[in-house]
Amino acid sequence: MSTSPAEAVRAYFAVVGDLDSSESDLRAVLHPDVVFVEHPSPMSPHGRSHGVDGMVSGFLAGKSLLTDQGIEVHSLLVDGDRVAVQSTWTGVVGHDVGVLAGGTRLTAHMAGFLTVRDGLVVRHETYDCYEPFGTAAER
Repeated sequence: MSTSPAEAVRAYFAVVGDLDSSESDLRAVLHPDVVFVEHPSPMSPHGRSHGVDGMVSGFLAGKSLLTDQGIEVHSLLVDGDRVAVQSTWTGVVGHDVGVLAGGTRLTAHMAGFLTVRDGLVVRHETYDCYEPFGTAAER
């Protein structure tokens, strides 16, 4: 049974958006050669790029920071093995960290461009547009 690019991307977003998912769940939807490119945003002012180990590290860090999160996929456009995704991510910060106060709800409107190989995500490039959020200093 073959996984279509759209199915692979939906499975990936479901794992990433679920605080109860595990490292092995994430690794199961990622190609070993995966590259994640995050363009500059308030959470990553200079942007960053990393492979599977960096993705797992960020995935686990998010779980320790957030008390709630979810990703709503609004649309997918598929062209061969490439998938363009419009989605919205929301998360609630669990405790004060940096300028973010515990309880702060974060919302990012995302445009993602993913490539699927062998039914697994091999590249994810994201442009995250965060809604304004309060800081610990503004409490």
